[in-house]
Amino acid sequence: MSAAPTSTTAALPTSEQHGIKAHSDGRFGFVPVQTRNDRFKSVDVGDFAPVTGREAVWKLSPVAKFTDLTAGELDGAAYDVDSTPTDGVAIDWVGRDDARIGSVGAPEERAAANAWTSFEKALAITVTGEEDKEITITRARLGTGPRGAHTIIEARPFSRATIILENTGDVRLTENLEVIVGESAHLTVVTLQEWNIGAVQLANHFASVGRDAYLKHVVVSLGGSIVRVNPSVRLAGPGSDTDLYGLYFADAGQHLEQQVYVHHDAANSRSRVTYKGALQGAGARTVWIGDVLIGRNAPGTDSYEQNRNLVLTEGTRADSIPNLEIETGDIKGAGHASATGRFDDEQLFYLQSRGITEDEARRLVVRGFLSEIVQHIGSKPLEDRLQAAIEAELRSTDEVRAPATTEEN
Repeated sequence: MSAAPTSTTAALPTSEQHGIKAHSDGRFGFVPVQTRNDRFKSVDVGDFAPVTGREAVWKLSPVAKFTDLTAGELDGAAYDVDSTPTDGVAIDWVGRDDARIGSVGAPEERAAANAWTSFEKALAITVTGEEDKEITITRARLGTGPRGAHTIIEARPFSRATIILENTGDVRLTENLEVIVGESAHLTVVTLQEWNIGAVQLANHFASVGRDAYLKHVVVSLGGSIVRVNPSVRLAGPGSDTDLYGLYFADAGQHLEQQVYVHHDAANSRSRVTYKGALQGAGARTVWIGDVLIGRNAPGTDSYEQNRNLVLTEGTRADSIPNLEIETGDIKGAGHASATGRFDDEQLFYLQSRGITEDEARRLVVRGFLSEIVQHIGSKPLEDRLQAAIEAELRSTDEVRAPATTEEN
């Protein structure tokens, strides 16, 4: 394994890695790190203290269940990927000295830094050509040992593509993905988590969007035991634009987490963040944290983020925390919203009054709730497949509800 790159900043005290730092006048102990962009970052795992669960980035995560990924040694070797050759999309393994590595972002937590320190080669996906193209890249044989990985997606200027990253099988993985969207490029990245039961994935996605470029980023999390996918997008060029969508369906015992960050760092940039999730079964847990920073260099910003959660059974928990920071008053608009609740009884009554059974009415409501995200993907075969997966989840919801109904009768 090659030597790790040097850290991007000097190691900080453990207190600052927990999300607090010394007060500026030195008399009042510690205060919170209030600006998302000020968080400690490093590509060297040695710069981070052991994870305790009290850190700002870990406080809602079951950290005791993946200490092998935050503290242990990782297999950083290349792995098998499956794809169909597509004109305008090159897939290669590149060394750690590739100039694109580290050009977009750096880890804010120990698991990501452990992956960065451990990977031997990065999977590089390079998009060229102005014609639309779509490619699916599948990982299905990663195994059950702790693994670290790094991926680069680069959309060259004026290129257009949809990249679908399909994840199946068993895994214990911490990884980083860097997405570079060149000037006037148009890129869609879909990451689909359909891991086996028991799988653990900790993923950090870093993206930079250039002048007049567009990025659509979609996270779909259905399988696995613990799945945490955290996208960070920097709107770096004037006129840059991004849509971030997320869909998740947590079953009993599943932990599905997303920490989303959008940094408006250029004039006249636009962002929309829409994540929707459903929960069913005892111990189903979802976490969504949305941070938007409108920097002082971003006049004319237009931004909005929202998260909606639909609770289908008892014993679930959904955490939803939107945050908005604004450093300039010259913006078009900015806002955020969050809601978590049960079925709308009026919707159910309306459907039942027209002869639809209660179970079918519930399925119709949930399908309508989640289909908004599916319809934004832009790949008809994948959209159809996800609609079928949602239908399968809803059938299992009926099975979860059935025993309780029998007991009540």
